[in-house]
Amino acid sequence: MKNVLSAAAAIAATTLMTAPVLAGSLEEPVIEPVTTAPPPAPVYTGGDWTGFYAGGQIGNLDVDGEGGLAGVGGDDTTYGLHAGYNYDFGTWVVGGELDYDDASVDLSPGSASVDSVWRAKLRGGYDFGRTLLYATAGLADLDTSIGSDTGEFYGLGVSYKATEQFIVSGEYLMHDFSDIGTTGADADADAFTIRASWQF
Repeated sequence: MKNVLSAAAAIAATTLMTAPVLAGSLEEPVIEPVTTAPPPAPVYTGGDWTGFYAGGQIGNLDVDGEGGLAGVGGDDTTYGLHAGYNYDFGTWVVGGELDYDDASVDLSPGSASVDSVWRAKLRGGYDFGRTLLYATAGLADLDTSIGSDTGEFYGLGVSYKATEQFIVSGEYLMHDFSDIGTTGADADADAFTIRASWQF
């Protein structure tokens, strides 16, 4: 009996002594570092139209003569530059612009031609965010082979901000010129342009 008790005591002592060793042999739990998703890239949703801008345009100028130029007309591609300033009031945008179109419009029948058009514009439009719908009017100077004349124009345009600074636009203008040079000739002109601008 003593031998049985001694053996049991020896087994119990051995178990107690090795238990911490066995427990310590377990692997420590792996703690994964906490990762957070990167913030989404900012998306431009439109905004302030206030500022100076400048750019270029390509379009078409269609001229129809009246008075001394009755029955004479023509159209051709134009290339030009523009620069202006807008102020954004939140809902409404107003501004002014100067632009120049180089033209080589041959008027036929005859030998007259339109060489260029300068414009001084006032603009006002509604701010839709990335899109600006506007009306414009002002004075235009038409330079032709038979003389020049300053007339008025009016029209509509729409601008879209592809980025915060890069703007693409389309614009349609109607012009009225009287007494070109000293010939007494009159002319109407329609211009449509596609424009690219950079806002500073």
